[in-house]
Amino acid sequence: MGAILDIIGGLLMVAGTAFLLLGGLGLIRMPDVYNRIQAGTKATTLGTLLTLAGVACLRPEWLLKLLLIGFFMLFTNPLSSQVLARAAHRIGEDKAPATRIDRLAEDLGDKS
Repeated sequence: MGAILDIIGGLLMVAGTAFLLLGGLGLIRMPDVYNRIQAGTKATTLGTLLTLAGVACLRPEWLLKLLLIGFFMLFTNPLSSQVLARAAHRIGEDKAPATRIDRLAEDLGDKS
């Protein structure tokens, strides 16, 4: 049973690392700050959770601590990215040329 958990843990950690790598690549490739925040947040949240799940398979005695870390990451990472995106919108950060609809501006009543 220990060998199976080691293999599963290793695969989960590799998958988590791949998502973290793709999130870093998304930060470079995306055209504007809003897309960069989106790519970075979704990929790092999933990548971190997969990595934590892999560590939990390798070290079951750390499960409670890893669950707490995952719980806080699951809530704080998307919330912080939403706050950053609203702050960027508020200071008038430029959008990508392909952006056609701005729902936040519509909700706030902006004419831009």
